[in-house]
Amino acid sequence: MSTNNQSWGSRVGLILAMAGNAVGLGNFLRFPVQAVQNGGGAFIIPYLVCFLLMGIPMLFIEWSVGRFGGKFGNHSTPYILDSMAKRPIWKYIGVFGIFTNIAVVAYYTYIESWTFMYVVHSVIGTFTGMGAAEISSFFDNYVTLSGSDLGIPMLPVIIYVLVMAVNIYILSAGLGGIEKVAKIGMPILVLFGVVLAIRGWTMGSDFASAEFPEANAWDAINFLWTPQYSSLLDPKVWLAAAGQIFFTLSVGTGAIQCYASYVKENEDIALNSVTAGFTNETVEIVLGSAIVIPIAAGFLGMDWVMENAGFGMAFQTMPYLFQQWGEVFGMVAGVCWFGLLFFAGITSSLAMGTPWMGFMQDEFGWGKVKGAVSFGIISLIMGLPTVLFFKYGYFDEYDYWGGTVSLVIFALLETILFTWIFGMKRGWEEITRGADIRVPGAYKWIIKYITPTLLFLVLMGALFTPAGNDWNGAISNLLDGQLYTLDHGSLISKFSHTDLKAQILLNPENTEMLEKKMFFASMARTQLVLLFLLIVGIVWYSHQKRKSALL
Repeated sequence: MSTNNQSWGSRVGLILAMAGNAVGLGNFLRFPVQAVQNGGGAFIIPYLVCFLLMGIPMLFIEWSVGRFGGKFGNHSTPYILDSMAKRPIWKYIGVFGIFTNIAVVAYYTYIESWTFMYVVHSVIGTFTGMGAAEISSFFDNYVTLSGSDLGIPMLPVIIYVLVMAVNIYILSAGLGGIEKVAKIGMPILVLFGVVLAIRGWTMGSDFASAEFPEANAWDAINFLWTPQYSSLLDPKVWLAAAGQIFFTLSVGTGAIQCYASYVKENEDIALNSVTAGFTNETVEIVLGSAIVIPIAAGFLGMDWVMENAGFGMAFQTMPYLFQQWGEVFGMVAGVCWFGLLFFAGITSSLAMGTPWMGFMQDEFGWGKVKGAVSFGIISLIMGLPTVLFFKYGYFDEYDYWGGTVSLVIFALLETILFTWIFGMKRGWEEITRGADIRVPGAYKWIIKYITPTLLFLVLMGALFTPAGNDWNGAISNLLDGQLYTLDHGSLISKFSHTDLKAQILLNPENTEMLEKKMFFASMARTQLVLLFLLIVGIVWYSHQKRKSALL
Protein backbone atom coordinates (compact mmCIF):
# COMPACT_ATOMS: atom_id res chain seq x y z
CA MET A 1 0.00 0.00 0.00
CA SER A 2 1.43 3.38 -0.98
CA THR A 3 2.36 5.78 1.78
CA ASN A 4 2.76 8.58 -0.75
CA ASN A 5 0.29 11.22 0.39
CA GLN A 6 1.79 14.31 -1.22
CA SER A 7 -0.43 16.80 -3.02
CA TRP A 8 -0.17 20.13 -4.79
CA GLY A 9 -0.49 23.19 -2.58
CA SER A 10 -2.40 25.22 -5.17
CA ARG A 11 -3.76 25.06 -8.68
CA VAL A 12 -1.45 27.90 -9.74
CA GLY A 13 1.53 25.97 -8.39
CA LEU A 14 0.49 22.85 -10.30
CA ILE A 15 0.02 24.73 -13.59
CA LEU A 16 3.32 26.61 -13.20
CA ALA A 17 5.11 23.36 -12.36
CA MET A 18 3.60 21.69 -15.42
CA ALA A 19 4.49 24.70 -17.57
CA GLY A 20 8.00 24.68 -16.08
CA ASN A 21 8.29 21.03 -17.02
CA ALA A 22 7.46 21.90 -20.63
CA VAL A 23 9.17 25.31 -20.89
CA GLY A 24 12.82 24.43 -21.26
CA LEU A 25 15.86 24.85 -23.43
CA GLY A 26 13.92 23.62 -26.45
CA ASN A 27 11.75 26.75 -26.40
CA PHE A 28 14.68 29.14 -26.72
CA LEU A 29 17.33 27.08 -28.53
CA ARG A 30 15.61 24.36 -30.56
CA PHE A 31 12.44 26.12 -31.76
CA PRO A 32 14.06 29.10 -33.54
CA VAL A 33 16.64 26.84 -35.17
CA GLN A 34 13.94 24.43 -36.36
CA ALA A 35 11.98 27.38 -37.75
CA VAL A 36 14.99 28.74 -39.66
CA GLN A 37 16.02 25.34 -41.01
CA ASN A 38 12.48 24.65 -42.23
CA GLY A 39 11.70 27.85 -44.04
CA GLY A 40 10.67 30.30 -41.31
CA GLY A 41 7.04 31.18 -42.03
CA ALA A 42 6.74 27.90 -43.91
CA PHE A 43 7.21 26.14 -40.56
CA ILE A 44 4.60 28.06 -38.57
CA ILE A 45 1.36 26.71 -40.08
CA PRO A 46 2.31 23.00 -39.78
CA TYR A 47 3.66 23.74 -36.30
CA LEU A 48 0.37 25.22 -35.09
CA VAL A 49 -1.68 22.46 -36.73
CA CYS A 50 0.49 19.82 -35.02
CA PHE A 51 0.01 21.57 -31.69
CA LEU A 52 -3.77 21.26 -32.05
CA LEU A 53 -3.80 17.72 -33.48
CA MET A 54 -0.98 16.12 -31.51
CA GLY A 55 0.13 18.38 -28.67
CA ILE A 56 -3.21 19.08 -27.01
CA PRO A 57 -4.45 15.47 -27.41
CA MET A 58 -1.25 14.11 -25.83
CA LEU A 59 -1.66 16.51 -22.91
CA PHE A 60 -5.24 15.32 -22.42
CA ILE A 61 -4.08 11.70 -22.53
CA GLU A 62 -1.16 12.05 -20.14
CA TRP A 63 -3.05 14.14 -17.58
CA SER A 64 -5.92 11.63 -17.68
CA VAL A 65 -3.62 8.63 -17.43
CA GLY A 66 -1.80 10.18 -14.48
CA ARG A 67 -4.92 11.12 -12.52
CA PHE A 68 -6.48 7.70 -13.17
CA GLY A 69 -3.42 5.88 -11.85
CA GLY A 70 -3.12 8.23 -8.90
CA LYS A 71 -6.49 7.20 -7.46
CA PHE A 72 -5.05 3.69 -7.04
CA GLY A 73 -2.01 5.05 -5.23
CA ASN A 74 0.32 4.82 -8.26
CA HIS A 75 2.62 7.75 -9.01
CA SER A 76 4.84 6.46 -11.82
CA THR A 77 4.11 4.99 -15.21
CA PRO A 78 4.89 1.27 -14.63
CA TYR A 79 1.92 0.81 -12.31
CA ILE A 80 -0.15 3.65 -13.73
CA LEU A 81 -0.24 1.79 -17.06
CA ASP A 82 -0.67 -1.52 -15.23
CA SER A 83 -3.82 -0.15 -13.59
CA MET A 84 -5.30 0.57 -17.04
CA ALA A 85 -4.72 -2.85 -18.62
CA LYS A 86 -4.19 -6.01 -16.61
CA ARG A 87 -1.51 -7.48 -18.81
CA PRO A 88 2.02 -7.72 -17.34
CA ILE A 89 3.64 -6.23 -20.43
CA TRP A 90 2.25 -2.76 -19.74
CA LYS A 91 4.12 -2.28 -16.48
CA TYR A 92 7.34 -2.93 -18.40
CA ILE A 93 6.35 -0.55 -21.18
CA GLY A 94 5.84 1.94 -18.35
CA VAL A 95 9.57 1.58 -17.61
CA PHE A 96 10.08 4.14 -20.40
CA GLY A 97 8.48 6.72 -18.09
CA ILE A 98 11.33 6.32 -15.57
CA PHE A 99 14.16 5.44 -17.95
CA THR A 100 13.66 8.45 -20.22
CA ASN A 101 13.83 10.92 -17.34
CA ILE A 102 17.11 9.56 -15.98
CA ALA A 103 18.64 9.35 -19.46
CA VAL A 104 17.64 12.92 -20.30
CA VAL A 105 18.52 14.55 -16.98
CA ALA A 106 21.97 12.94 -17.21
CA TYR A 107 22.95 15.20 -20.13
CA TYR A 108 20.36 17.96 -19.68
CA THR A 109 22.00 18.94 -16.40
CA TYR A 110 25.25 19.40 -18.30
CA ILE A 111 23.56 22.04 -20.48
CA GLU A 112 22.27 23.70 -17.31
CA SER A 113 25.85 23.83 -16.05
CA TRP A 114 26.87 25.67 -19.22
CA THR A 115 24.19 28.29 -18.70
CA PHE A 116 25.22 28.69 -15.04
CA MET A 117 28.86 29.25 -15.99
CA TYR A 118 27.92 31.75 -18.67
CA VAL A 119 25.90 33.74 -16.14
CA VAL A 120 29.02 33.88 -13.95
CA HIS A 121 31.25 34.87 -16.88
CA SER A 122 28.77 37.57 -17.93
CA VAL A 123 28.81 39.07 -14.43
CA ILE A 124 32.60 39.10 -14.05
CA GLY A 125 33.14 40.44 -17.57
CA THR A 126 35.06 37.51 -19.03
CA PHE A 127 33.80 38.20 -22.54
CA THR A 128 34.63 41.92 -22.51
CA GLY A 129 37.05 42.71 -25.32
CA MET A 130 36.88 39.23 -26.84
CA GLY A 131 36.35 38.91 -30.56
CA ALA A 132 33.74 36.65 -32.15
CA ALA A 133 36.29 33.90 -32.86
CA GLU A 134 37.63 34.00 -29.29
CA ILE A 135 34.15 33.66 -27.78
CA SER A 136 33.32 30.81 -30.11
CA SER A 137 36.50 28.94 -29.17
CA PHE A 138 35.84 29.70 -25.47
CA PHE A 139 32.84 27.37 -25.55
CA ASP A 140 34.73 24.68 -27.46
CA ASN A 141 37.58 24.83 -24.96
CA TYR A 142 35.22 24.57 -22.02
CA VAL A 143 33.49 21.40 -23.19
CA THR A 144 36.37 19.61 -24.91
CA LEU A 145 39.84 20.84 -24.02
CA SER A 146 39.94 22.18 -20.45
CA GLY A 147 41.20 19.85 -17.75
CA SER A 148 44.19 18.23 -16.14
CA ASP A 149 47.05 16.36 -17.81
CA LEU A 150 44.89 13.24 -17.54
CA GLY A 151 42.42 14.84 -19.94
CA ILE A 152 39.67 15.18 -17.34
CA PRO A 153 37.78 18.50 -17.75
CA MET A 154 37.87 19.30 -14.03
CA LEU A 155 35.91 22.57 -14.04
CA PRO A 156 33.04 21.23 -16.18
CA VAL A 157 32.82 18.16 -13.94
CA ILE A 158 32.75 20.25 -10.76
CA ILE A 159 30.07 22.63 -12.10
CA TYR A 160 28.05 19.70 -13.44
CA VAL A 161 28.06 18.01 -10.03
CA LEU A 162 27.18 21.33 -8.35
CA VAL A 163 24.16 21.93 -10.60
CA MET A 164 23.04 18.32 -10.16
CA ALA A 165 23.27 18.84 -6.38
CA VAL A 166 21.02 21.91 -6.65
CA ASN A 167 18.43 19.81 -8.49
CA ILE A 168 18.62 17.06 -5.88
CA TYR A 169 18.31 19.51 -2.99
CA ILE A 170 15.11 20.98 -4.44
CA LEU A 171 13.75 17.52 -5.27
CA SER A 172 14.33 16.36 -1.70
CA ALA A 173 11.64 18.84 -0.60
CA GLY A 174 9.09 16.94 -2.72
CA LEU A 175 6.25 18.64 -4.58
CA GLY A 176 6.48 21.62 -2.24
CA GLY A 177 10.04 22.37 -3.34
CA ILE A 178 9.18 22.02 -7.02
CA GLU A 179 6.11 24.23 -6.59
CA LYS A 180 8.13 26.98 -4.88
CA VAL A 181 10.77 26.96 -7.60
CA ALA A 182 8.07 27.05 -10.31
CA LYS A 183 6.32 30.03 -8.67
CA ILE A 184 9.61 31.94 -8.53
CA GLY A 185 11.42 30.61 -11.58
CA MET A 186 8.65 30.87 -14.18
CA PRO A 187 7.93 34.60 -13.64
CA ILE A 188 11.69 35.35 -13.65
CA LEU A 189 12.08 33.32 -16.83
CA VAL A 190 9.28 35.23 -18.56
CA LEU A 191 10.65 38.59 -17.29
CA PHE A 192 14.14 37.85 -18.64
CA GLY A 193 12.60 36.73 -21.92
CA VAL A 194 10.49 39.87 -22.28
CA VAL A 195 13.54 42.13 -21.70
CA LEU A 196 15.53 40.43 -24.44
CA ALA A 197 12.55 40.06 -26.79
CA ILE A 198 11.81 43.80 -26.63
CA ARG A 199 15.47 44.53 -27.31
CA GLY A 200 15.49 42.09 -30.22
CA TRP A 201 12.28 43.45 -31.77
CA THR A 202 13.44 47.07 -31.53
CA MET A 203 16.91 46.63 -32.99
CA GLY A 204 16.00 47.47 -36.57
CA SER A 205 19.12 48.11 -38.67
CA ASP A 206 20.88 50.49 -36.27
CA PHE A 207 23.15 47.84 -34.76
CA ALA A 208 24.53 46.20 -37.89
CA SER A 209 28.24 45.41 -37.78
CA ALA A 210 30.69 46.99 -40.21
CA GLU A 211 31.13 43.58 -41.83
CA PHE A 212 27.37 43.22 -42.38
CA PRO A 213 26.04 46.76 -42.98
CA GLU A 214 22.74 45.51 -44.45
CA ALA A 215 21.87 43.48 -41.32
CA ASN A 216 18.40 44.13 -39.95
CA ALA A 217 16.55 42.35 -37.14
CA TRP A 218 13.25 42.87 -38.95
CA ASP A 219 14.45 40.65 -41.79
CA ALA A 220 14.42 37.76 -39.31
CA ILE A 221 11.03 38.71 -37.89
CA ASN A 222 9.50 38.92 -41.39
CA PHE A 223 11.13 35.62 -42.36
CA LEU A 224 9.76 33.85 -39.29
CA TRP A 225 6.24 35.23 -39.44
CA THR A 226 5.36 35.41 -43.15
CA PRO A 227 3.33 32.23 -43.86
CA GLN A 228 4.36 30.12 -46.84
CA TYR A 229 1.37 28.00 -47.83
CA SER A 230 3.49 25.80 -50.10
CA SER A 231 4.84 24.13 -46.94
CA LEU A 232 1.48 22.41 -46.46
CA LEU A 233 2.57 19.96 -49.17
CA ASP A 234 6.11 19.39 -47.80
CA PRO A 235 6.33 16.23 -45.62
CA LYS A 236 9.75 17.30 -44.31
CA VAL A 237 8.34 20.44 -42.74
CA TRP A 238 5.42 18.53 -41.23
CA LEU A 239 7.78 16.00 -39.68
CA ALA A 240 9.98 18.73 -38.22
CA ALA A 241 6.94 20.59 -36.83
CA ALA A 242 5.50 17.46 -35.24
CA GLY A 243 8.86 16.61 -33.71
CA GLN A 244 9.22 20.08 -32.20
CA ILE A 245 5.73 19.99 -30.65
CA PHE A 246 6.51 16.62 -29.19
CA PHE A 247 9.83 17.80 -27.78
CA THR A 248 8.64 21.11 -26.38
CA LEU A 249 5.58 19.81 -24.49
CA SER A 250 7.63 17.08 -22.75
CA VAL A 251 5.13 14.40 -23.66
CA GLY A 252 6.32 10.82 -23.62
CA THR A 253 8.60 11.29 -20.61
CA GLY A 254 6.36 10.10 -17.78
CA ALA A 255 6.75 13.38 -15.88
CA ILE A 256 3.28 14.71 -16.76
CA GLN A 257 1.64 11.48 -15.61
CA CYS A 258 3.55 11.65 -12.34
CA TYR A 259 2.54 15.27 -11.66
CA ALA A 260 -1.09 14.53 -12.59
CA SER A 261 -1.21 11.47 -10.32
CA TYR A 262 -1.29 13.85 -7.34
CA VAL A 263 -4.49 15.51 -8.64
CA LYS A 264 -7.67 14.35 -6.87
CA GLU A 265 -10.06 12.09 -8.79
CA ASN A 266 -12.74 14.71 -9.55
CA GLU A 267 -10.49 17.75 -9.90
CA ASP A 268 -10.17 19.42 -13.31
CA ILE A 269 -7.47 18.25 -15.68
CA ALA A 270 -8.90 19.54 -18.98
CA LEU A 271 -8.42 23.24 -18.26
CA ASN A 272 -5.17 22.58 -16.40
CA SER A 273 -3.63 20.70 -19.33
CA VAL A 274 -4.74 23.28 -21.89
CA THR A 275 -3.46 26.14 -19.71
CA ALA A 276 -0.05 24.50 -19.23
CA GLY A 277 0.15 23.73 -22.95
CA PHE A 278 -0.75 27.24 -24.10
CA THR A 279 1.61 28.78 -21.53
CA ASN A 280 4.43 26.77 -23.05
CA GLU A 281 3.42 27.69 -26.59
CA THR A 282 3.16 31.39 -25.74
CA VAL A 283 6.66 31.37 -24.32
CA GLU A 284 7.99 29.44 -27.30
CA ILE A 285 6.31 31.35 -30.09
CA VAL A 286 6.39 34.88 -28.65
CA LEU A 287 9.70 34.81 -26.75
CA GLY A 288 11.56 31.89 -28.32
CA SER A 289 11.26 33.37 -31.80
CA ALA A 290 12.12 36.92 -30.71
CA ILE A 291 15.55 36.52 -29.15
CA VAL A 292 18.31 34.47 -30.78
CA ILE A 293 17.41 34.79 -34.46
CA PRO A 294 16.38 38.50 -34.59
CA ILE A 295 19.33 39.59 -32.45
CA ALA A 296 21.80 37.60 -34.55
CA ALA A 297 20.21 38.89 -37.77
CA GLY A 298 20.36 42.46 -36.44
CA PHE A 299 24.14 42.24 -36.10
CA LEU A 300 25.20 39.73 -38.72
CA GLY A 301 22.43 39.60 -41.28
CA MET A 302 19.85 36.98 -42.24
CA ASP A 303 22.16 35.23 -44.70
CA TRP A 304 24.64 34.54 -41.89
CA VAL A 305 21.85 33.23 -39.67
CA MET A 306 20.63 30.88 -42.41
CA GLU A 307 24.14 29.44 -42.75
CA ASN A 308 24.99 29.14 -39.06
CA ALA A 309 21.72 28.51 -37.20
CA GLY A 310 22.32 25.77 -34.65
CA PHE A 311 22.27 24.88 -30.98
CA GLY A 312 25.81 26.17 -30.31
CA MET A 313 24.98 29.63 -31.64
CA ALA A 314 23.48 30.64 -28.29
CA PHE A 315 26.79 30.06 -26.50
CA GLN A 316 29.23 30.81 -29.30
CA THR A 317 27.80 34.10 -30.57
CA MET A 318 25.35 35.68 -28.11
CA PRO A 319 28.01 36.94 -25.65
CA TYR A 320 29.76 38.71 -28.53
CA LEU A 321 26.52 40.18 -29.83
CA PHE A 322 25.56 41.43 -26.35
CA GLN A 323 28.87 43.27 -26.07
CA GLN A 324 27.89 45.44 -29.02
CA TRP A 325 25.23 47.01 -26.78
CA GLY A 326 27.87 48.42 -24.46
CA GLU A 327 29.64 47.00 -21.42
CA VAL A 328 26.85 47.55 -18.86
CA PHE A 329 23.81 46.54 -20.91
CA GLY A 330 25.83 43.74 -22.49
CA MET A 331 26.44 42.33 -19.02
CA VAL A 332 22.75 42.71 -18.13
CA ALA A 333 21.73 41.03 -21.38
CA GLY A 334 24.15 38.16 -20.75
CA VAL A 335 22.77 37.59 -17.25
CA CYS A 336 19.19 37.76 -18.59
CA TRP A 337 19.82 35.39 -21.48
CA PHE A 338 21.84 32.73 -19.73
CA GLY A 339 19.82 33.18 -16.54
CA LEU A 340 16.69 32.56 -18.61
CA LEU A 341 18.20 29.37 -20.01
CA PHE A 342 19.25 28.23 -16.52
CA PHE A 343 15.76 28.70 -15.05
CA ALA A 344 14.18 27.09 -18.13
CA GLY A 345 16.48 24.11 -17.76
CA ILE A 346 16.16 23.60 -14.03
CA THR A 347 12.34 23.79 -13.98
CA SER A 348 12.32 21.01 -16.58
CA SER A 349 14.96 18.81 -14.97
CA LEU A 350 13.15 18.92 -11.62
CA ALA A 351 10.16 17.24 -13.26
CA MET A 352 12.41 14.43 -14.46
CA GLY A 353 13.17 13.30 -10.92
CA THR A 354 9.58 12.90 -9.78
CA PRO A 355 8.73 9.60 -11.56
CA TRP A 356 11.68 7.78 -9.94
CA MET A 357 10.89 9.26 -6.55
CA GLY A 358 7.19 8.44 -6.85
CA PHE A 359 7.98 4.84 -7.81
CA MET A 360 10.47 4.27 -4.99
CA GLN A 361 8.13 5.80 -2.43
CA ASP A 362 5.13 3.77 -3.64
CA GLU A 363 6.91 0.43 -3.90
CA PHE A 364 9.62 0.56 -1.24
CA GLY A 365 8.48 3.29 1.15
CA TRP A 366 11.50 5.50 0.47
CA GLY A 367 11.26 9.05 1.78
CA LYS A 368 11.76 12.18 -0.30
CA VAL A 369 15.41 12.65 0.65
CA LYS A 370 16.38 9.04 -0.03
CA GLY A 371 14.48 9.08 -3.31
CA ALA A 372 16.07 12.35 -4.44
CA VAL A 373 19.60 11.29 -3.48
CA SER A 374 19.28 7.91 -5.20
CA PHE A 375 18.00 9.66 -8.33
CA GLY A 376 21.01 11.98 -8.17
CA ILE A 377 23.48 9.12 -7.78
CA ILE A 378 22.07 7.19 -10.75
CA SER A 379 21.93 10.35 -12.85
CA LEU A 380 25.56 11.16 -12.02
CA ILE A 381 26.71 7.67 -12.93
CA MET A 382 24.86 7.97 -16.21
CA GLY A 383 25.79 11.60 -16.82
CA LEU A 384 29.48 11.91 -16.01
CA PRO A 385 30.49 10.17 -19.28
CA THR A 386 28.58 12.87 -21.21
CA VAL A 387 30.93 15.41 -19.60
CA LEU A 388 34.14 13.39 -19.84
CA PHE A 389 33.60 12.18 -23.40
CA PHE A 390 31.60 15.07 -24.82
CA LYS A 391 33.86 15.51 -27.84
CA TYR A 392 33.37 11.85 -28.77
CA GLY A 393 29.59 12.19 -29.06
CA TYR A 394 28.48 10.59 -25.77
CA PHE A 395 26.19 13.57 -25.15
CA ASP A 396 24.63 13.32 -28.62
CA GLU A 397 23.92 9.61 -28.23
CA TYR A 398 21.96 10.22 -25.02
CA ASP A 399 20.01 13.02 -26.66
CA TYR A 400 19.10 10.93 -29.70
CA TRP A 401 18.24 7.58 -28.13
CA GLY A 402 17.15 8.64 -24.64
CA GLY A 403 15.74 12.08 -25.39
CA THR A 404 14.13 11.55 -28.80
CA VAL A 405 13.56 7.95 -29.92
CA SER A 406 12.50 6.76 -26.46
CA LEU A 407 9.91 9.54 -26.16
CA VAL A 408 8.27 8.76 -29.50
CA ILE A 409 8.05 5.02 -28.80
CA PHE A 410 6.56 5.49 -25.35
CA ALA A 411 4.01 8.12 -26.40
CA LEU A 412 2.83 5.97 -29.33
CA LEU A 413 2.37 2.90 -27.12
CA GLU A 414 0.70 4.98 -24.41
CA THR A 415 -1.75 6.44 -26.93
CA ILE A 416 -2.63 2.97 -28.22
CA LEU A 417 -3.26 1.83 -24.64
CA PHE A 418 -5.46 4.82 -23.84
CA THR A 419 -7.60 4.77 -26.99
CA TRP A 420 -7.80 1.13 -28.04
CA ILE A 421 -7.22 -0.97 -24.91
CA PHE A 422 -8.42 1.17 -22.01
CA GLY A 423 -11.04 2.36 -24.47
CA MET A 424 -11.92 5.75 -25.89
CA LYS A 425 -15.27 5.79 -24.11
CA ARG A 426 -13.63 5.40 -20.69
CA GLY A 427 -10.80 7.65 -21.77
CA TRP A 428 -13.18 10.44 -22.72
CA GLU A 429 -14.91 10.12 -19.37
CA GLU A 430 -11.52 10.57 -17.68
CA ILE A 431 -10.69 13.66 -19.73
CA THR A 432 -14.03 15.36 -19.07
CA ARG A 433 -14.57 14.34 -15.42
CA GLY A 434 -14.56 17.50 -13.30
CA ALA A 435 -13.57 19.61 -16.33
CA ASP A 436 -13.83 23.37 -15.92
CA ILE A 437 -14.10 23.79 -19.69
CA ARG A 438 -16.16 22.07 -22.37
CA VAL A 439 -13.77 19.88 -24.33
CA PRO A 440 -14.74 19.96 -28.05
CA GLY A 441 -16.26 16.62 -29.04
CA ALA A 442 -14.05 16.53 -32.15
CA TYR A 443 -11.11 15.70 -29.90
CA LYS A 444 -12.60 12.28 -29.18
CA TRP A 445 -12.10 11.44 -32.86
CA ILE A 446 -8.75 13.25 -33.10
CA ILE A 447 -7.32 11.42 -30.07
CA LYS A 448 -8.46 8.02 -31.33
CA TYR A 449 -7.30 8.31 -34.95
CA ILE A 450 -5.27 11.42 -35.83
CA THR A 451 -2.89 11.55 -32.86
CA PRO A 452 -1.65 7.93 -33.03
CA THR A 453 -1.31 8.27 -36.79
CA LEU A 454 0.87 11.37 -36.41
CA LEU A 455 2.99 9.69 -33.74
CA PHE A 456 3.41 6.63 -35.97
CA LEU A 457 4.48 8.85 -38.88
CA VAL A 458 7.03 10.63 -36.67
CA LEU A 459 8.52 7.29 -35.67
CA MET A 460 8.50 5.95 -39.23
CA GLY A 461 10.00 9.22 -40.43
CA ALA A 462 12.87 8.84 -37.98
CA LEU A 463 13.38 5.19 -38.96
CA PHE A 464 13.33 5.71 -42.73
CA THR A 465 14.48 9.30 -43.28
CA PRO A 466 15.47 9.68 -46.96
CA ALA A 467 18.82 11.11 -48.02
CA GLY A 468 18.87 14.86 -47.62
CA ASN A 469 15.49 14.63 -45.87
CA ASP A 470 13.98 14.71 -49.37
CA TRP A 471 10.54 13.28 -48.63
CA ASN A 472 9.06 14.45 -51.91
CA GLY A 473 11.69 12.53 -53.86
CA ALA A 474 11.34 9.47 -51.60
CA ILE A 475 7.56 9.35 -52.04
CA SER A 476 7.96 9.71 -55.80
CA ASN A 477 10.41 6.78 -55.84
CA LEU A 478 8.03 4.60 -53.83
CA LEU A 479 5.12 5.45 -56.11
CA ASP A 480 7.31 4.37 -59.04
CA GLY A 481 8.04 1.07 -57.28
CA GLN A 482 11.64 2.00 -56.38
CA LEU A 483 13.42 2.13 -53.05
CA TYR A 484 15.17 5.28 -51.90
CA THR A 485 18.49 5.90 -50.16
CA LEU A 486 18.31 6.36 -46.41
CA ASP A 487 19.76 9.48 -44.88
CA HIS A 488 22.80 8.99 -42.64
CA GLY A 489 20.78 10.61 -39.86
CA SER A 490 17.95 8.06 -40.03
CA LEU A 491 17.46 5.84 -37.01
CA ILE A 492 18.43 2.72 -38.97
CA SER A 493 21.60 4.34 -40.31
CA LYS A 494 22.59 5.66 -36.91
CA PHE A 495 22.02 2.30 -35.27
CA SER A 496 24.51 0.69 -37.65
CA HIS A 497 26.97 3.64 -37.47
CA THR A 498 26.46 4.26 -41.18
CA ASP A 499 26.72 8.00 -40.54
CA LEU A 500 30.18 7.73 -38.98
CA LYS A 501 31.38 5.15 -41.51
CA ALA A 502 30.42 7.55 -44.32
CA GLN A 503 32.39 10.32 -42.64
CA ILE A 504 35.46 8.06 -42.50
CA LEU A 505 35.24 7.52 -46.26
CA LEU A 506 34.89 11.25 -46.89
CA ASN A 507 37.54 12.30 -44.37
CA PRO A 508 40.16 9.54 -44.06
CA GLU A 509 42.46 11.93 -42.21
CA ASN A 510 39.96 11.91 -39.32
CA THR A 511 39.69 8.12 -39.15
CA GLU A 512 41.15 7.85 -35.63
CA MET A 513 38.74 10.39 -34.15
CA LEU A 514 35.74 8.89 -35.95
CA GLU A 515 36.63 5.38 -34.82
CA LYS A 516 36.78 6.67 -31.25
CA LYS A 517 33.36 8.22 -31.76
CA MET A 518 32.05 4.84 -32.92
CA PHE A 519 33.50 3.17 -29.84
CA PHE A 520 32.03 5.71 -27.43
CA ALA A 521 28.69 5.68 -29.28
CA SER A 522 28.51 1.95 -28.65
CA MET A 523 29.46 2.50 -25.01
CA ALA A 524 26.73 5.11 -24.58
CA ARG A 525 24.10 2.82 -26.08
CA THR A 526 25.26 -0.06 -23.91
CA GLN A 527 24.97 2.15 -20.82
CA LEU A 528 21.44 3.18 -21.80
CA VAL A 529 20.39 -0.43 -22.38
CA LEU A 530 21.82 -1.46 -19.00
CA LEU A 531 19.91 1.39 -17.34
CA PHE A 532 16.68 0.24 -18.97
CA LEU A 533 17.28 -3.36 -17.89
CA LEU A 534 18.10 -2.22 -14.35
CA ILE A 535 14.75 -0.44 -14.10
CA VAL A 536 12.99 -3.47 -15.61
CA GLY A 537 14.60 -5.57 -12.88
CA ILE A 538 13.47 -3.18 -10.14
CA VAL A 539 9.92 -3.17 -11.51
CA TRP A 540 9.94 -6.99 -11.65
CA TYR A 541 11.15 -7.17 -8.04
CA SER A 542 8.47 -4.69 -6.93
CA HIS A 543 5.85 -6.82 -8.67
CA GLN A 544 7.03 -9.93 -6.82
CA LYS A 545 6.92 -7.90 -3.61
CA ARG A 546 3.31 -6.89 -4.34
CA LYS A 547 2.32 -10.48 -5.02
CA SER A 548 3.92 -11.65 -1.76
CA ALA A 549 2.01 -8.99 0.17
CA LEU A 550 -1.28 -10.38 -1.15
CA LEU A 551 -0.56 -13.93 0.01
